[in-house]
Amino acid sequence: MTRLPVIVGMGGVNAAGRISFDHAYRRMVIDALDEPARASTYRSLAALMGIKEDPTSAAVQEHIRMQTLVRRIENFDVNRVYCQSSATVTPDGSETLTFRMPKRQLPERIPSGWKISEIDTRTVLVTCYGATDVLFPDARTSKVTSAGQLPTGFDPGNTYQSRSHPRGLQLAVYAASDALQSTGISLDDIKAAVSGDQIAVYSGSAMGQLNEEAYGGLLQNPMRGKRPSSKHCSFGLSEMPGDFVNAYVLGSVGGTAGIIGACATFLYNVRQGIDEIRSGEKRVVFVGNSEAPIEPDVIEGYRTMGALAEDEALAALDGTNICNNRRAVRPFSDNCGFTVAEGAIYLVLMDDELALQLGARILGSAAGVFVNADGYKKSISGPGVGNWITVAKALAFARSIIGEEALRKQTYIQAHGTSTPQNRVTESQILSTIAGQFGISDWVVGAVKAYVGHTMAPAGGDQLAAVLGQWQYGAIPGITTIDHLANDVFTANLRFPFEHVRATTDSYAAAFVNSKGFGGNNATGVFLSPNQTLHMLERRWGRGALNEWRARNRDVHSRATAYDDAASGGAANTIYQFGEGVLEGDDLKMSDRIINVPGFGVPVSLEPQNPWKDMC
Repeated sequence: MTRLPVIVGMGGVNAAGRISFDHAYRRMVIDALDEPARASTYRSLAALMGIKEDPTSAAVQEHIRMQTLVRRIENFDVNRVYCQSSATVTPDGSETLTFRMPKRQLPERIPSGWKISEIDTRTVLVTCYGATDVLFPDARTSKVTSAGQLPTGFDPGNTYQSRSHPRGLQLAVYAASDALQSTGISLDDIKAAVSGDQIAVYSGSAMGQLNEEAYGGLLQNPMRGKRPSSKHCSFGLSEMPGDFVNAYVLGSVGGTAGIIGACATFLYNVRQGIDEIRSGEKRVVFVGNSEAPIEPDVIEGYRTMGALAEDEALAALDGTNICNNRRAVRPFSDNCGFTVAEGAIYLVLMDDELALQLGARILGSAAGVFVNADGYKKSISGPGVGNWITVAKALAFARSIIGEEALRKQTYIQAHGTSTPQNRVTESQILSTIAGQFGISDWVVGAVKAYVGHTMAPAGGDQLAAVLGQWQYGAIPGITTIDHLANDVFTANLRFPFEHVRATTDSYAAAFVNSKGFGGNNATGVFLSPNQTLHMLERRWGRGALNEWRARNRDVHSRATAYDDAASGGAANTIYQFGEGVLEGDDLKMSDRIINVPGFGVPVSLEPQNPWKDMC
């Protein structure tokens, strides 16, 4: 029996707010919500942002709207970005240049042409003969001032004892905790139902942690007269978000990996989770990514590649001298580059049998992810054929599950939609051509980077969060930052909505998430709606089993709702267990057949099936 990976929880945070219970999705479609859902969204965002004033106030609501989604950078002063200017100084009117300095600040290797004279035990006089190279502290103005930042006032490090963790790791801890608590099932109950090696965490960041507490400090400190710390290397590793989730949120002893695929990283990790649940190797998988790339040097690096939307180019698109930061991301319209964003998103998958057994929330299911490289390339950043293959395979796979008619009329796609001139052409051509091949004539194309920017590794999670929200509330977020399509966009068989698409929660049986990563990392995911998932579960397990699940689900739903209410009121706690429940080898009880791990209800089996039995 091939197990079905059921989505039982999702959490995290991006520029639109908290991911769990569709709060970030609701911020994107807030104008399409009914009044209770709209009020709940403002309340949740006010708590997240630390706003004490009444969230029903028009002024507070306007502040919330303006301080969420893509906007002008607040994480650092874009008008004073620290840098150093090199110069050569020479004596003026004399043969020497002299100055005093603390003895402890002398370089280890004294430059040639310097003469050192001691003034006292702490101070020396330096006499320079000839030219001397120096670095001066300086500041520049950033040519890029737009980013998809967390809602103003929210600091993930303030939600737990973050101990100088890099921002990316703070986001990972918060997001994984949010995802776990969104399930409504306690970690103890999960561990009681499975063995230690039947849980897995697949997580990482595409770029690693690049701010001062990690690789940023490691590489920059020597040039700033500081020393690297003992934590810079370890904190910076790309797989460290997953390591933190294992060690401080879940206490997992199961599978772990950080599978990196540039902007397709989220789907790469989802694919690993799907494969292991399908095979029965794992029963619970936490999948997710964290990225915090809103750093001056990262932004400057992408800018010099010609990849980012610069202020001057954005203003030129509007025929003005003023950059509209709110409309920096314009997928499939006339555009000039992508916009960096920060965020973290985690998905909780269970096999269908365990999900029914525990009464889990069923938010949908992850049917499959298809991954292909581009083949030979003209340049590492240029497009290739890989995404053509992934999209075609995903549609064919969905057709085999939901049928020809449902594929044509009850699916849509959340596109990668980066807002670069190259992406608008290549991705629209792929979607237009393949939709026609499969007989789809009016395929809705979403592009949520218009709201939250490009979070790199978690980007596919941003898209999936919008898909899950549509299945709960109906509307597909429109591409509201644009008012026209670029002339070179392929439009046959496609529908690019400038406004939210009004639909019902059961309008779509399946949705696709598409990712095109730098270097030729392509992935397309197939996700099934809650209704489609329940239909399949009833076919497999019978109506009686579904009724028993519904009875168990009442308590789970109540606990999940209680967490949501607490989080929306600013009273939820981020799970962070530092130094608690640490196990040593002596704590294990084992034989040559099993290992009993404290805290888990099922022992780890040491009786694997031999896959080459017929050869032995």
